[in-house]
Amino acid sequence: MAEQGFAGPLQQVDETTWRIPRSYKPGMRVDGLIFADERLMEQAKADQAPEQVANVAFLPGIQMASLAMPDIHWGYGFCIGGVCATDPEEGGVISPGGVGYDINCGVRLVRTDLSLEDIQPKIEQLVNHLFKRIPAGVGEGGPFKFSRQEIRSIMAEGVGFLKKRGWATDADIECTEEHGCLKGADPDAVSDKAIERGLDQCGTLGSGNHFLEVQVVEEIFDEEAAAAMGLREGGICVMIHSGSRGLGYQVCDDALRLFRNTPEKYGISLPDRQLACAPINSPEGQKYLGAMRAAANYAWANRQLLMWLTREAFQDFFGRPWEELKMDLVYDVAHNIAKMEKHIIDGKEKLVCVHRKGATRAFPPLHPEVPERYRNIGQPVIIPGDMGRSSWVLVGQPGSMEKAFGTTCHGAGRVMSRNEAIRHAKGRRIEQELAEKGIVARARSKTGLAEEQPDAYKDVSLVVDVVEKAGLAKKVARLRPLGVVKG
Repeated sequence: MAEQGFAGPLQQVDETTWRIPRSYKPGMRVDGLIFADERLMEQAKADQAPEQVANVAFLPGIQMASLAMPDIHWGYGFCIGGVCATDPEEGGVISPGGVGYDINCGVRLVRTDLSLEDIQPKIEQLVNHLFKRIPAGVGEGGPFKFSRQEIRSIMAEGVGFLKKRGWATDADIECTEEHGCLKGADPDAVSDKAIERGLDQCGTLGSGNHFLEVQVVEEIFDEEAAAAMGLREGGICVMIHSGSRGLGYQVCDDALRLFRNTPEKYGISLPDRQLACAPINSPEGQKYLGAMRAAANYAWANRQLLMWLTREAFQDFFGRPWEELKMDLVYDVAHNIAKMEKHIIDGKEKLVCVHRKGATRAFPPLHPEVPERYRNIGQPVIIPGDMGRSSWVLVGQPGSMEKAFGTTCHGAGRVMSRNEAIRHAKGRRIEQELAEKGIVARARSKTGLAEEQPDAYKDVSLVVDVVEKAGLAKKVARLRPLGVVKG
């Protein structure tokens, strides 16, 4: 994380929006826009993330503005929370830095018919049971073993491949963004090394900020939307946060090597080498898009298998079939992805490539890509907090389409680098601190807990307040953590 603060111009547009004018740097094609209130903007200015917003404005074919959500912080190329859309008809580019290393890192929420009274007396035993059953940690393999050909099928078909094996239902597929499969995936564009890394990692949590969390619905803000999702006060949910593991990381690494000289090849001038890009319609652009989609499909399959393991663990623990416990998928959304979508820009519908880097799709009511069961309320949006504070469920609003290409924030956003968080945790017992708050935490390493301690993150409730005030998404429910499993 960059330490030097941002000293460029910031113009407050309204209560939740700040502009970096196009005039800030010669070469900016559009303004930068950051969604934040005054308190969050002070945090954002502490590092160079706003500078990254300005740098993204250099990308050829960029539309409307270079955007950032209120969970903005420093990232590779794009800031985390960075959003932009590029038009291939105007020389628009694709940039791996606008997707990130953990392709389709995302989160899914599972509701149950269990209540707090069912869980509270045995939460420690339940978390211990989940810790044994859910593979977590750096390089950790899982119980699902796939051949190279099967991994290729997963990359091509996503969750649909798992349904044929009995590990997914029609309802699971319906409630996953893109039905758990991005069209146009090209397994042939994925290197042997990436496939090798993914052979035993589908169905594993990984490390870093990934987690599985048992939560209780603490407060409902929108009764109609909550009812449509099967959420009620006192009800128990499980949130799962993971991505494409080593396979996705390798796909990004391979692409950055491929893109090393592409800006020069296509006459593209950039202020930051980490923004390496290629025209969407170029051979390099198409190869990365095909590989990125394949990794995204792997990630959806990974979260599906993690949910399946969770259902089996609850089934064993409570002695009742998961179907009887009503362990239904509420929704699954991607956080790190680039997708071709139709948006109205300057009064005209365009097919553009929307980069969401640490940002979540938030389509409004009546949008055709929102599942039928949620069509009248809008797409569910799942915003995890940190281990010690609440997570949120929201629904997309019309303002997301008008202002942000159908996008909202994806989490709380870091305020400490991982190294800084480890230093900050020295001499402390994070597990004990969480236990004092009534939260049972299990992790493969003390370092993992230290890196992800609550102090390392912004207060997610402030972030959620901003996206609601900006009209990007509307609050539905707040969920409090009871127990967490980490790598």
